Amino acid sequence: MELVTTLPAHTDLADVAHTVRRIERLGFDTVHIPETVHDSLSVALLALEHTTWLTVRTSMTLAFPRSPMTVAYAAWDLARYSGGRFQLGLATQVRGNIVGRFSVPWSAPAERLADYIGALRAIFDAFAQETPLAYEGTHYRFDRLQPYFNPGPSGVDPPQIWTGGVNRRMCVVAGAHADGFVTHATNSHPSYLDEQLLPALAEGAADRTDGGPRVIVVSKCVTGSDRTALEAARNNARTELAFLYSTPAYRPTLAMLGHEHLGERLTDLVRDERWAELPSVLTDQTMADLIPQGVYAEIPEVLESWYRGRCDGLAISLPDNDQNDPAFTRMLAAVRDIPAR
Repeated sequence: MELVTTLPAHTDLADVAHTVRRIERLGFDTVHIPETVHDSLSVALLALEHTTWLTVRTSMTLAFPRSPMTVAYAAWDLARYSGGRFQLGLATQVRGNIVGRFSVPWSAPAERLADYIGALRAIFDAFAQETPLAYEGTHYRFDRLQPYFNPGPSGVDPPQIWTGGVNRRMCVVAGAHADGFVTHATNSHPSYLDEQLLPALAEGAADRTDGGPRVIVVSKCVTGSDRTALEAARNNARTELAFLYSTPAYRPTLAMLGHEHLGERLTDLVRDERWAELPSVLTDQTMADLIPQGVYAEIPEVLESWYRGRCDGLAISLPDNDQNDPAFTRMLAAVRDIPAR
């Protein structure tokens, strides 16, 4: 299994170097760089600068507020600078954020993302081959790249392009066009993977000869060195998941497991701005239904029972402090041995 962790979203830029060096030391293969309160591409540069072999993957850079050309320049530079350790994760986000937070028009997100990826690959090819750019898609058109503005070959392969998502159409797009796929924390349950996500990826990849995209599961698994730490981690996860499940687009797993009414309750609380009450909606039993849980000694077996043969990698949250890093490292080694797809 590929071992992945996410750089905590609120990591201060001054602390990125220390944190990613710790991630590398613990034995992770890949760090995901989120885009919530920081620009993901800027943070990715810091992460690459202060690591040696760690893969740095944005998860996820928001596509629609940016031109594909802008993203292409940044991704090309990061891949060249790192010797090929950078991977570009792209996401659509939801309409409310794209329109209300970024003031960008919203339209046909699955089709638009497919076109965005096609444009990026055409731009990467023009960079690598130092050839004219001619791309005509459904949403994007590029027909001008003078030699003066072409950075030329990077000396490494073009950055891999990863996507994520929940609904079937987005998964089909990923199956057809992406190098890899990152599951959403709200919809990483084995039942959802088996019944919805993996079949949709396979449908999209039907005409590919490489087996389709790799799959990294972000399960929000709850773990800790002892029961006290486990409870603290569960409460942190409860707060985050309650906020996420207040968004209707993220509710498929809730519905599948018979908890759709909880999503409706969370949405009502958000509408009334009763933020402090969100976590109480997800009881301990609901949390146990939704995500794998266990102390370090237990979690490898738990994760194997949930994800053996279902994915190519697993994401595990970084402990808040380094007090139990040796035990955490041993736990990661056991997780690595879980059979992948």
